[in-house]
Amino acid sequence: MLGSVADAFARVAAVQIDLMTGASSWEDAADLARKLEGAGFGGMLYTETTQVPWMQIAAASMAAPSLFFTTGIAVAFPRSPMLSAAMAYEITANTGGRFRLGLGSQVKAHVERRYSADFDRPAARMRDYVEAVKAAWRAFNREERLDHHGEFYEMTLLPPDWAPRRHDHEMKVDISAVGPMMTKVAAQVADGVHVHPLHSMAYLEHRLLPDLAAGAHEVGRDPSEVELIVPVFACPGDTPEERAADVATARRQIAFYGSTPNYAFQFDDLGFEGTTGRIRAKFKAGELDTIGDVITDEMLDHFAVVAPWDELADTLIDRYAGRAARVVMYLGEHRIRTDPQHLARWGEVARAVQEAS
Repeated sequence: MLGSVADAFARVAAVQIDLMTGASSWEDAADLARKLEGAGFGGMLYTETTQVPWMQIAAASMAAPSLFFTTGIAVAFPRSPMLSAAMAYEITANTGGRFRLGLGSQVKAHVERRYSADFDRPAARMRDYVEAVKAAWRAFNREERLDHHGEFYEMTLLPPDWAPRRHDHEMKVDISAVGPMMTKVAAQVADGVHVHPLHSMAYLEHRLLPDLAAGAHEVGRDPSEVELIVPVFACPGDTPEERAADVATARRQIAFYGSTPNYAFQFDDLGFEGTTGRIRAKFKAGELDTIGDVITDEMLDHFAVVAPWDELADTLIDRYAGRAARVVMYLGEHRIRTDPQHLARWGEVARAVQEAS
């Protein structure tokens, strides 16, 4: 099974380097996009936390007409599939095809208590959601009339006056997946997977890729059709002092994600049993400032890329070339915005990865 997956993903084209970004003003979004485009980045990935991503993407895409844009992720269940489909369709039309829709379930507490939406059976719900989005896109393209009848969503009405202007750009929808159930859904109905930032190469090789292959084979699909978008905790710098701030941030973020019981297997698989319990004990004791201390140097080597500038591109290529379509830098936004030298070094890395891979 694993061999067939490796062969499939070896056919992935050159890796693109993107930057993860979040909430900002439209002016700041446009300014950052111009900087990244000039430096040689491939694209930008927008998260949805305190701010919806759509308007920032519109501003950034107009400022940087060669960058590619993704949502990683837009929260699915609080929105009708029709709304997500329509927004993605409009952005794709106006960017000339430089967009793909990334969807995620979020967690139960946020969906139910912050968004006041339904969360039950998230994997089955996401399957229906993605199929509804694709049905809407086919209707927008005048390929067929809207006629989606799913377990959770039913959409059958799209009068001509309410259909968006048709375009010929390819539409893609990706979903975030960690465990086998959501990964199977992604393999069967989505175009790609947003890999969780908390991942090791062992997780990719021995859990995610085999689960993707198994799900794809169930429906007669080639696993190579499912692209990976992979956020990475990259901590570059030519000295330990230069890397220190990013390393500290990476330790804290790994610990934050690793506090979730459902992610404990990420540590256990590598022989770091009990790590999630130790992190949660610090949370309960109110020791939030030191949760990163639980993440040892050995753990960091698995979950982050810590390297001198001149070695970073090769390290990223070794890890992700042939596996990932887009590799997203999770850290570095602040320094890239404010430090021209830091931006230039990142640009060198981005161009080197894209050319060599």
